Amino acid sequence: MTDTFDRVADFTFDLHPQDLPQSTRDAAALMFLDTLGITIGAGPMEAGTIARDATTALYGSSDPATTSRMMFDGRKVSTAGAAYAAATATDNLDGHDGYYPTKGHIGVVVIPAIAALSESAVDFSGPETLALTTIGYEVAGRAALSLHDTVSDYHTSGAWNALGVVAMAARMRGHSREQLRQGLGIAEYHGPRSQMMREIANPSMLHDGSGWGAMVGISSAILAEKGFTGAPAITVEEDRVAKHWEDLGSFWQMEHQYVKPYPICRWAHAPIDAVRQVMLDNGLTHSDIAKVHITTFHESACLYSGIPTTTSQAQYSLAYAVATQMAYGRIGVEHISGDGLSDPLVAQIHSRISVSEAKRHSDRFPACRVADVTVTLANGEIIESGDVHARGGPEAPMERTEVIAKFMEFATPSLGETRAAQIRDAVLGFTEPDSKFSDLGRLIFDAP
Repeated sequence: MTDTFDRVADFTFDLHPQDLPQSTRDAAALMFLDTLGITIGAGPMEAGTIARDATTALYGSSDPATTSRMMFDGRKVSTAGAAYAAATATDNLDGHDGYYPTKGHIGVVVIPAIAALSESAVDFSGPETLALTTIGYEVAGRAALSLHDTVSDYHTSGAWNALGVVAMAARMRGHSREQLRQGLGIAEYHGPRSQMMREIANPSMLHDGSGWGAMVGISSAILAEKGFTGAPAITVEEDRVAKHWEDLGSFWQMEHQYVKPYPICRWAHAPIDAVRQVMLDNGLTHSDIAKVHITTFHESACLYSGIPTTTSQAQYSLAYAVATQMAYGRIGVEHISGDGLSDPLVAQIHSRISVSEAKRHSDRFPACRVADVTVTLANGEIIESGDVHARGGPEAPMERTEVIAKFMEFATPSLGETRAAQIRDAVLGFTEPDSKFSDLGRLIFDAP
């Protein structure tokens, strides 16, 4: 075993909830809530429905120790299947948090995995829930940095967030250090090495591979529990990645996640926010604007350019997302699904928008997402936004109250205000020492 693995094992098994700074605990509770809101909002969508139905057909369990109910559904399947179904649904409503250096998402697997694993665990405290959440984020985030540093392709989040799931499962199921090591090795080997830019070019329900990341993570942990072996995880144990793990337990990535104000690929957010700010600052409506030119970074400019016909295309769009924001001052689930995809007003505004790449913006990716827009008004006046950071990240954070309001916006349509508020209060209450996961557990498995 390498020194780095020992560091990961010590962190996974020995971290006490009270060892976490208060700011980290607060961030963990808020990101848990934010992701859970997207899980709830995604439930009725087609991808989530397909994932749950497929899970019941394919991923059952005959062992109570590995059987779980699917979130907001109630049907019993395997623990790996339950995590897969919820993570796949969440991944297909692109409003969950992320971490800039990873170019991907962690909470999308952390929250479904904790929920699935809790079904066969003795009830645990709210502070322990936040410790588990933090372990998942910290391990997965560093696995991502290590993977990006050692391979040429840009892989989806599922390729590396599976390792964070293994760490949480090992702690929750009382694994040995050797079982953790084998689980990490199995998960890295089988993690979905799917190429992210293929999904950008051809948007589909595959999204960021996180459903399979959750499935692989829990499957790998259970395999290791039963004695299956795997090659040591390169993203943990190879010498050239050791630098990414040196600050484990001292620098808290948990506190540096970004929150999405819109259920749209993060790469589109800076242009959306730039247009939004110009309109707010100048009291404009869409009818005041003759055309908009977006200048952004390369990956953003590669987003879907046409009028989408599917939710997946809409969530990986740029001009369409900006047009929706211009039309309605917000982007909700109703705008990226159903009749919203054939909105004539959005299509008309879309025709006024053009996009180009700027090297100065591309050079700053992925450390930050920056864009600028030039807005030409109907009267001929030209307004330039200047460089704008996407809201919700460290450079332009959303207020805590805004994140909580976002949860209620996405959760209430499916669950009603009363149940949504009970879930909100249970999650935010995890910072209290006498809280229990069951305070939340009783609210998240029954179908709406």
